[in-house]
Amino acid sequence: MLRDSTVRTSSVLYVPDVTRHQEISAWRPPVAGVVEVFHAHFTEHAYPMHVHDAWTLLIVDDGAIRYELDRFERGTPSDTVTLLPPHVPHNGSPATPHGFRKRVLYLDMTQLDAGLIGAAVDGPSLTDPVLRGRVGQLHTALANRGDEFEAESRLALISERLRTHLRQGRTLARPGPARGVAQSLRDLLDARLPDGVALEEAARVIHAHPTHLVRAFSGAYGIAPHQYLMSRRVELARRLLLDGQPPGEVATAAGFYDQSHLTRHFKRVVGTTPGRYARTGPGR
Repeated sequence: MLRDSTVRTSSVLYVPDVTRHQEISAWRPPVAGVVEVFHAHFTEHAYPMHVHDAWTLLIVDDGAIRYELDRFERGTPSDTVTLLPPHVPHNGSPATPHGFRKRVLYLDMTQLDAGLIGAAVDGPSLTDPVLRGRVGQLHTALANRGDEFEAESRLALISERLRTHLRQGRTLARPGPARGVAQSLRDLLDARLPDGVALEEAARVIHAHPTHLVRAFSGAYGIAPHQYLMSRRVELARRLLLDGQPPGEVATAAGFYDQSHLTRHFKRVVGTTPGRYARTGPGR
């Protein structure tokens, strides 16, 4: 049972939200290749469709998660490792009445290259006890300052094993969305992430009708352009918050109208408020 007070476990500061039965811990370790470490216990929170610009390496310690990836329903079987590729929309919700407890590593593109995305889309669940054990050991090392060399060593072994799995499945991988107006719009949204772009302006730049732009993007990526833009802005806000910037400044820097606008979208995607998120992690 969660308590009203903050709980410290394994040198990681957890900030419980007793109203929604959840615990959140997030931090950026001083280890090259790891963008973020995210630990969470959710009983009710359901993630909307969203994207990351990093690889999502996930293990579930209790309960299970159901999610949709590339329009296919997926789950997190026990004792498996889940690898979600960057730039591919997915959602997530509890698959058991008591929710789930998960540990996530967000890895940058130096660990796994973009050529492996298709294989990860086709086979996100990896049944590999050795890999799962190594991921758990890496989380332990990342939670303790001074163990960075151990963490770097364990990450190297994990990345190598992930590449082996994905290359074995590469022949089964389907090609990604065809390049065209959808790709052009995604590139434009990425380039204008904080400032944004009006749909009419995007249509003029890409030389396509606004309605066609929206339909092409949604059909190619399984997420509406506005949902994609907001999830990318939330991703940017996470990085800035972990850098120590206050939520008010982060809201403006990440392209939100104000702090309340940031809070509304951040809570939908991450499951907690920017303030709570910023107060978690070792030493906070």
